[in-house]
Amino acid sequence: MRCLSKKHQKQGEEHGGEIPLPNPDEGTIICGVVRHLGGDYLIAKCLDGVDRKIRIPGKLRRKVWITEGDVILVGLWDFSSEKGEVVYKYGKNEVNKLVEKGVVPKEFIDALSELI
Repeated sequence: MRCLSKKHQKQGEEHGGEIPLPNPDEGTIICGVVRHLGGDYLIAKCLDGVDRKIRIPGKLRRKVWITEGDVILVGLWDFSSEKGEVVYKYGKNEVNKLVEKGVVPKEFIDALSELI
């Protein structure tokens, strides 16, 4: 039996073991981190082709390390569609599963790695 650390146990419980997917009704979209701005803000290139200013919320600030080139799930703000905040950071295995499912095009991942 495999023993998971507390961090991984909690992560699995939060999402029921499934990868969170973007939902336009909830205002979430998949983006790739292009650049850190400092002060817990970053610039991300989203699947719809728009560059957005994204905020890292306090609950993720010290728990999840977000670097340039990472793929994240972003919740868009209601009052400004050009801004949002990080909802979830996808791991490398999860990104591969998203590409297999057809949620994220392979070209997006390749273009993201070229921007960095």
